[in-house]
Amino acid sequence: MSGLIDADLELWFQRGLRAYLGEVARALGFGLESCTVDVDVPVSAYLAVDWRLRHFPERDVALLWDEVHGWAVAVEAACGEEMIVLAYLGGADILPDPRVIVRFLADLRAGDLAPDGPGSPVLRRAGSHQELLPLLPTG
Repeated sequence: MSGLIDADLELWFQRGLRAYLGEVARALGFGLESCTVDVDVPVSAYLAVDWRLRHFPERDVALLWDEVHGWAVAVEAACGEEMIVLAYLGGADILPDPRVIVRFLADLRAGDLAPDGPGSPVLRRAGSHQELLPLLPTG
């Protein structure tokens, strides 16, 4: 019986996460089609941005989210390489209001944020999606 309950929780978590990502995408003026989600642990998401940064004019920009580090802005690297993370949102909230993400991205785009140093914030441990469930919109 617990397997069924766990499966139901994961389904609600995935629906809520997609609803949250939809809210973030809409706040940025994009559609949910610009998002992809990887539901393996740690859960992560990729949100394509349709403009470029002046310091990286030849590279696509994306917002990245994962359940450990939260939101980050990154640019595409050379073919087949990992994304280059420029800055992490940080803070205590793993699922901040979409307006916070809009400001974060606008500040970076305007040049008001310096790229982060090495390392990334650790906001929580991976898994335990039932902890995040109450923070997500119902989807």
